[in-house]
Amino acid sequence: MVKAARWLTAALFAFSLAAVFGTHAFAQAQTGPTAAPTTHIEVNALPPAGVANFDPHKAVNAYLARVSGKDRARSDAYFEGGYVLIFVDTFYAVVLAGLLLWLRISARMRDAAIKATQFRLFGLRVFRFFRTPIYVAQYLAATTVATLPLSIYETFIREHAYGLSNQTFPQWAGDFGKSFLVTLIGFTLLLTAIYAAMRAVKRSWWVWATVITVVFLAIQSMIYPVYIAPLFNRYAPLPDSAMKSTILSLARANGIPADNVYTYDASRQTTRISANVSGFLGTTRISLSDNLLNDCTPSEVLAVMGHEMGHYVMDHMAILITWFGLLFLAGFVFVDWGFRRLAATFGGRWGVQGIDDPAGLPLLVALFSVFMMLATPVTNTIVRTQEIQADIFGLNAVRLPDAFATVVLKLSTYRKLSPGPWEEFVFFDHPSGRTRIWEAMRWKAEHINDPDVMAGPMSPQ
Repeated sequence: MVKAARWLTAALFAFSLAAVFGTHAFAQAQTGPTAAPTTHIEVNALPPAGVANFDPHKAVNAYLARVSGKDRARSDAYFEGGYVLIFVDTFYAVVLAGLLLWLRISARMRDAAIKATQFRLFGLRVFRFFRTPIYVAQYLAATTVATLPLSIYETFIREHAYGLSNQTFPQWAGDFGKSFLVTLIGFTLLLTAIYAAMRAVKRSWWVWATVITVVFLAIQSMIYPVYIAPLFNRYAPLPDSAMKSTILSLARANGIPADNVYTYDASRQTTRISANVSGFLGTTRISLSDNLLNDCTPSEVLAVMGHEMGHYVMDHMAILITWFGLLFLAGFVFVDWGFRRLAATFGGRWGVQGIDDPAGLPLLVALFSVFMMLATPVTNTIVRTQEIQADIFGLNAVRLPDAFATVVLKLSTYRKLSPGPWEEFVFFDHPSGRTRIWEAMRWKAEHINDPDVMAGPMSPQ
């Protein structure tokens, strides 16, 4: 699963103990022996024995050293290639929009939609409403075909090149087709509503477009685990076991309204490990991929589930939608500003009559793509902050810092472990491996004398 503010606080504690004993003796008789003088004794607490023997910095470096050589180079190359794709995808979107506009393909698609809705019923143009959805359907079909080579490279060829995909091409094509149909339905509804708002309110359309988008995202997050996810994977209840009982106990302890745990066959698509706690208003579902169950130890599974439950308990989905709603508001304002200036100069050549003309959709998409590319550090920081919060929640809930560290190493097949600080700030939507392992080892250093932590595995030093 995809779910804010950036504030993290850490709890600090200290204790002290002192006692002073003293006595004063008096003689019992003039001629009898006198009492021996007493000694003043100071009692101080000993320093925690474990802390002196555990260095979290050494533990972090020792864990990171477990992934080195070709494996580290391969991981870094895959992740760094994603930086380039951010710019390639944006450039592709701008070029494609230019072709659709300058060749007047978009205008012809709009005209076709108008022609298809000229029918009258009892003298009324009741089909006029369908002009926008018909245009959007044409646009999505055309752009999907035009971007198909890039999609094949990014999600099939490249994933196989780095050993991250288990799919044959027909299997990939089947999932791609399903994804297209879901996108076709969802975006047709969304864009139809946005264009209706444009026609109704004109200049302030970006306010209503933001509201519509936020509502759309909320509905999507509610229906996704029950109605959309099963289109791509088979979900089944996890068989009764100690693991299932522990996960449900952890859910109850943290107020998560789930009475079952599901597993899904992610291995038919990918080698990545994953899990999620998603949905709300009665659609909450705890799901674990078969890769997670097969490739990780029970402690590592629980470490991952603690993290995922953190997202749910801290209402990260609602917070994420709120933050992205504000970002989309800024994006729509940028699109409105750019569209009006470009359309005033070139609209006649493109056959675009105004911002509420569906033929201008390629320009809207191109401008929004540029805005989102420029906002990459912002979007990544929003998501990364939530991920850090979920990490800390999971450490406190499950108390398995070394299991969390080893899971992070397993994620390194597709996530760079040790980037520079600016690189992490700009390009990472999750904390880097070094950051996450440091979180775990810092937590362990502060709990090193807790009985369960002392009984746990030794961290490398």
